[in-house]
Amino acid sequence: MPKEKPANPWLLATRPKTLCAGICPVLLGTAIAYLHGSFHLWSAILCLIGSILIQIGTNFANDYYDFVKGADTEDRLGPTRATQAGLVTPQQMKQATIFIFIAASICALLLALRGGYPMVILLLVSIISGIAYTGGPFPLGYNGLGDLFAFIFFGPVATAGTYYVQSLSLPIELIWAGFIPGGFSVALISINNMRDIPTDSQVGKRTLAVLLGRTFARLEYTLALLMAFILPFFLWFQNLQQPLYLSLSLLALFPIISPLKTVWASEEGPPLNEALGNTGKTLFIHTILLCLILIFN
Repeated sequence: MPKEKPANPWLLATRPKTLCAGICPVLLGTAIAYLHGSFHLWSAILCLIGSILIQIGTNFANDYYDFVKGADTEDRLGPTRATQAGLVTPQQMKQATIFIFIAASICALLLALRGGYPMVILLLVSIISGIAYTGGPFPLGYNGLGDLFAFIFFGPVATAGTYYVQSLSLPIELIWAGFIPGGFSVALISINNMRDIPTDSQVGKRTLAVLLGRTFARLEYTLALLMAFILPFFLWFQNLQQPLYLSLSLLALFPIISPLKTVWASEEGPPLNEALGNTGKTLFIHTILLCLILIFN
């Protein structure tokens, strides 16, 4: 079945369904900073913009490198990719990737005025990793390390970095807090990888789903979500919030039931694409509930 051509290929290339992975850790880190009396508006705004730009840049680089490496073909089961579909040229996508990472660098330099050189180091590592996800001599996503990359950078790094630049301190519970959005990021990437097993295996893209199979990918998805829902209770023991209010975050369990069933029942592209979108929505709902609990604690 031919895929529809979108009116805006650049919006398509940002992969809107996955952008929550870049937004939510910043919201969570900011809410904890507010709880601790360290909220800094402009730092929070710059962190949010920078995190979104780094994710978009990573998605653009992924769009470009997967096409030139042959991983994205007309046989792929996932959503349309702008370069593979001929909506933009490889050169245009490469230039756009550079532009987005430069914009992210400007945000990081402004944050460095408050947070110092750690923000510059964080930026450089994030950009290098974003490109190395599918590019370079040892692409992370092609060698079973994509899940770890998503967990670290869209979990503890983004959450703790957001908190640090506002409070200029870094308590250990912020690392644990980052495991919450990090777990959802692993869940998102495990759906992608499970869906793409047929095409990835043909071009030598050795994701964990290719290396260890569909059952592993399903277990990874389930355990990552379980971690994300259990960790807030661990944070309560770290004196971040009260258990009565914390239990409200479990309301996000209801919208995750449908994609969880889909992941265990389906191997086809369209249902898994829908599960991907629903998992992203659940990440957003869960994060908003946690942030509200923290702010109004």
